[in-house]
Amino acid sequence: MIEIPSDLNPSLVPLAFLLGRWEGAGVFDFPGAEKCNFGQEVVFSHDGRDFLEYTSHTWVLDSEGKQVRPLETETGFWRVDGDRKVEVVMTRDQGVVEIWYGELADKKPQIDLATDAIARTAAAGAYSGGKRLYGYVKGDLMWVGEKSTPEIPLRPYMSAQLKKVADLKEWAESLPDDMPDGVSFFRPDGTPYEG
Repeated sequence: MIEIPSDLNPSLVPLAFLLGRWEGAGVFDFPGAEKCNFGQEVVFSHDGRDFLEYTSHTWVLDSEGKQVRPLETETGFWRVDGDRKVEVVMTRDQGVVEIWYGELADKKPQIDLATDAIARTAAAGAYSGGKRLYGYVKGDLMWVGEKSTPEIPLRPYMSAQLKKVADLKEWAESLPDDMPDGVSFFRPDGTPYEG
C-alpha cells in the first residue's frame, strides 16, 4: 500500500511510492569487474520541500549472503513536474556526478531515466552514460541499471529487488496511550505500557 504523508510537498505525490527505507539484494555484472551478488539499502525521504532526498548503499555479498565489502554509494535529489517529467541529480562515491531525466509511466508507478550530463573526477573510471528503470511491483521496489563506457556499449549491469522496511520508531510512537488488558509494551521513552 502506498501512503502519502500529510506534509509531503504536493508536487511529489506522484513519487510517493518511493518513500521509505528499502532493503534487498541484486546482481552486479559488467565487463572488467567481478560479477557478484550485492545487498542494498535505499532511503527516499523528504522534508516538505519540492524534492526527495535519495541515498543508496550497496555491498558485495558472499555465497552465504554476508557482507564482504562496500560496492557503491549514491546520494541525490529527485524532482517531478506537473507533466510527470522526473529529474535527478546524483553523486556517486566513484567520483561521478550525473543529471538524469525521465518520466513516470502513465497510470503505473514506474520511472524510466537516462543520463543527460555526466562529470567525472580524474580518479573516476570510464563512464559515458546510463539508463535506469524503477518500478513498484506488488509492494516491492525493483530497479535495473544500464551503463556504457567509450569501449562498451550500453548494457545492463545492476538490478535489485527491494522490500520496504518498517520504521519501528514511527510504529511505536503511533501506539495508543492505553493498551488493552493483559498487554505490556514499552513506550519510546522506555516506560512500560500497563494493560
